[in-house]
Amino acid sequence: MTTYMNFIHNEWVAAHDGRTLEVLDPSTGEVFAQIARSGAAEVGQAVQAARQAFEGEWGRMAPAERSRLMLRMAQSLLDNVDELALLEQRDTGKPSRQARADALAVARYFEFYGGAVDKLHGQTIPYPQDFTVLTLREPHGVTGHIVPWNYPLQIFGRSVAAALATGNACVVKPAEDACLSLLRVAAILAEAGLPAGALNIVTGLGAEAGAALAAHPGINHVSFTGSPQTGLQVQQAAAANFVPVTLELGGKSPQIVFSDADIEAALPVLLNAIIQNAGQTCSAGSRVLIQRAIYSDVVARLAELFKATRTGAAGDDPDCGPLINARQLSRVQALLREADAGGISVAARGQLDANAPKGGFYQVPMLLSDVPPEHPLAQEEIFGPVLCAIPFDTEEEAVRIANGTSYGLVAGVWTQDGGRQFRMARKLRAGQVFINNYGAAGGVELPFGGSGQSGYGREKGFEALYGFTHLKTVAVKHG
Repeated sequence: MTTYMNFIHNEWVAAHDGRTLEVLDPSTGEVFAQIARSGAAEVGQAVQAARQAFEGEWGRMAPAERSRLMLRMAQSLLDNVDELALLEQRDTGKPSRQARADALAVARYFEFYGGAVDKLHGQTIPYPQDFTVLTLREPHGVTGHIVPWNYPLQIFGRSVAAALATGNACVVKPAEDACLSLLRVAAILAEAGLPAGALNIVTGLGAEAGAALAAHPGINHVSFTGSPQTGLQVQQAAAANFVPVTLELGGKSPQIVFSDADIEAALPVLLNAIIQNAGQTCSAGSRVLIQRAIYSDVVARLAELFKATRTGAAGDDPDCGPLINARQLSRVQALLREADAGGISVAARGQLDANAPKGGFYQVPMLLSDVPPEHPLAQEEIFGPVLCAIPFDTEEEAVRIANGTSYGLVAGVWTQDGGRQFRMARKLRAGQVFINNYGAAGGVELPFGGSGQSGYGREKGFEALYGFTHLKTVAVKHG
């Protein structure tokens, strides 16, 4: 059995006390590897390595040179897409095509931000004639990145690539459930020429290594993606050191289908937005609001799609793979039992492959109909392939229901009415609003983030570069 160690200063480093954690394959429930169970000591070692890199070769690198290096790293990631996809597939349970898409995405992030390195400019500010005033964008220094298990490659890419592009040195703590692909990425980037210490990865439990990273006084900025509950703990820990935090948290995102929508175009998107990654997506379209005039028809047609979905082992490339672990499966099933006890109707459920391994963490997709907007299933993030259908009558009611949760991450609107499209886009409380689509094919270029319990700050796109820098004003008086 392979034991994976921390990656610190471009070297493999075991936990100081030799402890390890088991890595399970979600498709089978079987242990197939081990990772180092690290804590404060290893985090401290990684922060020190990052500080040395920031104050040394990496921090002194000219923007044009850093750009060329990042583009080389992007190509190296592309050259290893198949290996990264297989690691991601086995570690997370993603169907193979989804794992490959994520492996391609991490390369695209390095490509995008590699091209943006020398495009991040300050400004000159009009002022009295005996002054010249300008602004500079400078890196924070050492940035901490706490990456969840649902999209390790993608979230690493959107966070770390932007941080490196702006000249920061990074310490990454991946989720203990899924970190193998990121350890391989770190090695690939080092082989492509990334200086030692610019990127460090420390594995372990969130309560140990993650907590130590968020609270470390040597960290200058923290990027966290995960649950609102853990996000609160992260920002409280960082606040003790007066460190800024970017939080990308949960969602209960609505898709709103009006009676004039192109239903044929909407149906497959509504399905995919909840079964992708087995619904373990913060931006999953987990509520579908349907205008009452077409409600019964759309639910019936969605039900046929749900019934045809196939759930199984990641390597078989099903429509829906397993959930990440037994704990997550138990949580989703408990919520479904509550729904059943409360009389919530199951409009349809998917199929489990007959050859799906017995020990896997499988939950077939479920379509629930006539879910009251205030019901916990319509309010809480399930993080599983469960879609709640809710009828509405008017545009105003749709906005009220859509905005009626503690989240504000993503929303989708399906209508041919141009005026309604823009009214809804303005009224919906969400960081991203998609009209007659959902997700825009991932969109590395599109700023992403939310409000309320969905967090704050923006990742992805050019906007992320501002978050990984601080602004300095320089005023020169020259008489």
